Amino acid sequence: MLLRHTTKDVRERNALTVNPAKTCQPVGAMYAALGVHGCLPHSHGSQGCCSYHRSALTRHYKEPVMAATSSFTEGSSVFGGQANLLQAIETIFAVYEPEIIAVHSTCLSETIGDDLNQIVIKARDEGKVPFGKYVVQAATPSYVGSHVTGYANMLEAFVKYFAEKTDEKRRQINLLSGWVEPADMRELKRIMKVMKVKSVLLPDTSDVLDAPMTGKFEMYPKGGTTIAEMVSMGDSMQSLGLGEWATEKAAISLDNTCRVPFEITDIPVGIKATDRFIQALAKAGRVSVPEQISEERGRLIDAITDMHQYLYGKRVAVYGDPDNIIPLIEFLVDMDMKPVYIVSGTPGRRFEERMAEILSKRVPEAKYKNGPQADMFLMHQWIKENPVDLLIGNTYGKYIARDENIPFVRMGFPIIDRIGHSYFSTLGYMGGLRIVEKILSVLMDKQDATCLEEKFELVM
Repeated sequence: MLLRHTTKDVRERNALTVNPAKTCQPVGAMYAALGVHGCLPHSHGSQGCCSYHRSALTRHYKEPVMAATSSFTEGSSVFGGQANLLQAIETIFAVYEPEIIAVHSTCLSETIGDDLNQIVIKARDEGKVPFGKYVVQAATPSYVGSHVTGYANMLEAFVKYFAEKTDEKRRQINLLSGWVEPADMRELKRIMKVMKVKSVLLPDTSDVLDAPMTGKFEMYPKGGTTIAEMVSMGDSMQSLGLGEWATEKAAISLDNTCRVPFEITDIPVGIKATDRFIQALAKAGRVSVPEQISEERGRLIDAITDMHQYLYGKRVAVYGDPDNIIPLIEFLVDMDMKPVYIVSGTPGRRFEERMAEILSKRVPEAKYKNGPQADMFLMHQWIKENPVDLLIGNTYGKYIARDENIPFVRMGFPIIDRIGHSYFSTLGYMGGLRIVEKILSVLMDKQDATCLEEKFELVM
């Protein structure tokens, strides 16, 4: 009964957002910081803000997410949080001993005008930052952009602070990862190893947010990009950014400060996006594509060919982050499915351009929108107008899926009612196989549950 009063009559909204298809910047900044070894994220704002950011990540990854906070009180909210942050920096280094504190702002600290850069400089000048330790800061106001924006801002802050250019060029590339799962980052490293490309992956949450249970608590798990690796990024041959929204700012910063040329390509989801990634990786690393990679591509195409009859013509609704759903939409079209409704809460003018490039010829009836009013309410209204066969997105779509009786594949952030997303990759050709398997499973389960008795088949 939760959403059954949603009307199918779509009206233009200029201010109101209902069930946004995004979350706030600091969540993304915190996730990016967790991908750096020995780094403790710090939320410059109230305890409640930090608790929300931590719980959002903990619920998704089913791992304890450590972070600190400036713990604003009413006085801090009026007179500023400088004293709180100065005390926090001193206490954190003394008690928790991180290598890096990654400070991100919140709505409150941004609204009152706290200058993070000035406060951090003051902390260094007063000796609150021990020798060999670092404080990095990024502005992440929650009322602008989305969690992807915060991720991009923190990623840019890391490369600005650490990357150094020397006279010695390194035969390596910088791989700037968009917001993907720890398993996806592990898969990226596997692909680079197979292709014999030396690289620095930033950030890297594998072995951090999918760390094994050993019975021993580790404040800072063994994973994450090291300081030495980030410093070396200034001498790399090239940067390769995966996802325009999440990585372009960091790639531009590296080019401006260290003259490292860059290329932005899509996160390798599906066939064509993975093709582009593999070719870009081969070109940047100056290597050829090994037979193993070609064989993985062939297996994915074989699986799609074998099960094409269950995929063809299926109407799909998709929501999520632009960097993730753009290549996914392209993959669905390649499988002869019809992504007819697409929303993303993250703003950015390139979104509609990319959607038009992918859909205008193959699915001309498709509706798509991004930004604040591209929310789950709009998605539900479109589905009410004309139903779909499949819904793909994060956990918050389960209410629509239940009310409309639609097969549902969970992809994106957050997924808080299932496990597996942080352990099984959906990137590359092998990840594409997992996406196909997940889609087919829910479609065929629906067919088994609803077909006539005489159509109930043992072999499908």
